[in-house]
Amino acid sequence: MSIAFTQTGPEPVDADSVLWQPVQVGSLRLAHRLAMAPMTRDRSAPDGSPTALNVEYYRQRATTAAIITEGTQPSADGQGYMLTPGVYTDAHVEGWARVAEAIHDRGGVLVVQLMHVGRIAHPDNTPHHRQPVAPSPIAPDIPMFTAAGPQPIPEPRALSTNEVARTVEDYRHAAACAISAGADGVEIHGANGYLVHQFLSSNANQRTDRYGGSITNRIRFAVETAEAVTDAIGAERTGIQISPGNPFNNVTEGDVAELYQSLITALAPLRLAYLNIAHGDDDLRRTLRSTWPTAVLTNRAGATIPQRVADIESGLADVITVGTRTLANPDLVERIKTGAPLNAPDGDTFYGGAEHGYTDYPTSGA
Repeated sequence: MSIAFTQTGPEPVDADSVLWQPVQVGSLRLAHRLAMAPMTRDRSAPDGSPTALNVEYYRQRATTAAIITEGTQPSADGQGYMLTPGVYTDAHVEGWARVAEAIHDRGGVLVVQLMHVGRIAHPDNTPHHRQPVAPSPIAPDIPMFTAAGPQPIPEPRALSTNEVARTVEDYRHAAACAISAGADGVEIHGANGYLVHQFLSSNANQRTDRYGGSITNRIRFAVETAEAVTDAIGAERTGIQISPGNPFNNVTEGDVAELYQSLITALAPLRLAYLNIAHGDDDLRRTLRSTWPTAVLTNRAGATIPQRVADIESGLADVITVGTRTLANPDLVERIKTGAPLNAPDGDTFYGGAEHGYTDYPTSGA
């Protein structure tokens, strides 16, 4: 039985707002400009395959302009949390195909986010129980939730230079798997302290080979990954998410502006479908926007919907992404259009569990 959730005040956006105008993002034709942000939910099968429950969760939210999925591991070593999905086996492809069909049946767009967690992992959370891998053998000094409760994250094993190249190929394979499952595109997760971000950082990456030290070397993994994915599925179906200056998962960047200007300059010739900026001050956002040749997505956690729409109105973004409001309101688009009250997200049910807090949030007409 569905349980009632607290509701908050409406955040209506006028029908003639730029938010509701269609936009082309690479090969993705979006009916409007409010997309679902990627959010880890920890409810996949133990082998990483999407389940019927996952299908229903994404189906419910298919009226957003595009669904960017939860972080999805491109390999067995890419997993760090319990019950997160993968997209590198036949079983994974079969599960995502059911998700894609459900979303497409409602006219939606599916983008699978490829997330290798790197050092943000614990052996107890993975089927293989191996030591985490990372750019360097430096533990993040934060706890990881496991079935036995919070545990310290162990020191990771540094990837060899050859293993870094093989990890790039894992992304290539995973991207091809996502498209074969029916996804419309993929997003490379280069943010929030996970593997791509770890290579960019100045504290998690202490390598002395071609992937460490200088900015040119530290951006190399991100650029090579983007090149491999675009080679596999086309630049028009590939996005990348970044979070400049975000210290989440104990990542430090001592040269944020120079680092990200260099990264975006190196990625720009690929003409990816979009750049998703999930952190950073507005001056840097404007600089990156002026350098980036295609669409830009932004996410402003904690801001109201009208405040986020201002990014589109000012030209800072083409599309906004919304996380927990979409989690709690499967019909968020309809609620915003009509000014209906919003369900308040239940933080206790964000990670793990079953239907409650996942597929039982009521719609405005319920």
